Amino acid sequence: MARYTKEHKQVTRQRIIERAGHRFKKDGIDGSGISTLMSDAGLTNGAFYAHFESKDDLVANVVAEQLSAQVKQYGALRPGREGLEDLIRAYLSPEHRDNPGDGCPSAALLDEIGRCGDGAKSAYTDGARAILDELAARLAPEDPQSARGKAIGLYTMAVGTLQLSRALSDRKFSDEVLEQGIENALAFAR
Repeated sequence: MARYTKEHKQVTRQRIIERAGHRFKKDGIDGSGISTLMSDAGLTNGAFYAHFESKDDLVANVVAEQLSAQVKQYGALRPGREGLEDLIRAYLSPEHRDNPGDGCPSAALLDEIGRCGDGAKSAYTDGARAILDELAARLAPEDPQSARGKAIGLYTMAVGTLQLSRALSDRKFSDEVLEQGIENALAFAR
């Protein structure tokens, strides 16, 4: 039996998490079986339990990784409110709408995370707090805590707008929802 180094195991685990994140956001958590997830990672089903205790454990790790990566991306934005405007425009873009597998886990998975176990909910809670902290810091750099309520409103507005735009079969109507969502979010953020 082949023995792998800790580094190899960690790289493999990370590959599973990344591929599962894409698949979950594209097909849903419930719509993604372990065999499909492992196939996406180029592995056999039997290898799954060498990395995760259960599918719930994988979901919790994916949620934590996806939200952490999202917060890290905010560091590449322009500082302050200019970066917030860039974030809103990118988040509510047709490209983001049309590529859920590469986008925000909140807009793609929120309803399913609400039905997940405590591990996934805890991972989501921690990630959502980090996102809200980032938004609040951009809204009120001198006193982010004072902008926490506005950050919550802005986050829920953006996520809900993106979810609605994805649910519409009429492309023109969907584009209108995104455009109005940008205007509303920018006005709200002022």
